[in-house]
Amino acid sequence: MKILGIGNAIVDVICKVDDNFISQNGLTKGTMKLIFDENEFKNLLSSLKIEKTVSGGSVANSIVGISQLGNEVGFIGKVSDDELGSKYEEGLKTENVEYFYSKKKEKLPTGTCLILVTPDSERTMCTFLGTAGKINENDVDADVIKKSEIIFLEGYLWDEGDPKKAFDKAIDNANKVAMSLSDQFCVDRHKSHFLDLVKNKLDITFANEQEVISLIDAKNFDEVVSFVKEIKKLVVITRGEKGSIAIYGNEVSECGIKENLKIVDLTGAGDLFAAGFLHGYINKLSVKESLEKGTEMSSKIIQKIGARLD
Repeated sequence: MKILGIGNAIVDVICKVDDNFISQNGLTKGTMKLIFDENEFKNLLSSLKIEKTVSGGSVANSIVGISQLGNEVGFIGKVSDDELGSKYEEGLKTENVEYFYSKKKEKLPTGTCLILVTPDSERTMCTFLGTAGKINENDVDADVIKKSEIIFLEGYLWDEGDPKKAFDKAIDNANKVAMSLSDQFCVDRHKSHFLDLVKNKLDITFANEQEVISLIDAKNFDEVVSFVKEIKKLVVITRGEKGSIAIYGNEVSECGIKENLKIVDLTGAGDLFAAGFLHGYINKLSVKESLEKGTEMSSKIIQKIGARLD
């Protein structure tokens, strides 16, 4: 196994909305909100027209992208033995992703993420984690982890209790660990834990500029560069219109964005960027070439609806 992803197994429900819908429902545009009440989630969805439903989850999207680039990959994520859980598993198998989880009937249903796409193509997410957020150490197969070159984790999955134990078991048995910080919401919620992970336990960290500035309470991006150079870990940062940058010790590589793209939906841009970069990394491309592959993959995904390429 080249890369094993461990993340939230969530079915994405994509809907187009106007900016008023975002403000009227007390949401912050461009971020993710966790919804803990299933009825609240259903009420939010009831007034919307569904554009597309697809198996999702941040790391799962990356793993599918890495598979589509011809690499042997696997995924661990918790679903229930319900209709959406079966669809989720089928979606991975269709993409040649080996699914290392035996589903059973759980108290909570399979997780769902409502992705609200505004006219400017920005996406705002409302996530009902369902059973995905109840992953525990028994769901993580240490032998599978040991046989994988890299494990790829997502910040969305990290939480106190059972998910943390699952994280710790995965990291303790891994050869190399990559992780996405996922969202500023996650960074702000778990700042001290994430900082410890980035400094001491991760080999590769993926973040956007907003997330990494928040992580270290930086005043500007120069402070971020100085911090990463000091910790001597590979940190890959996307910077919107400024492109992307990878820092490892004193080595700094940068890549610009592709111009004149018809942006349809930004969902999955970071996930597919990570897929392209990790494909380059495991196939021994240079850091610069890996950034370019990440940019190529993210450029493709933002020109279509959803977080998976056909």
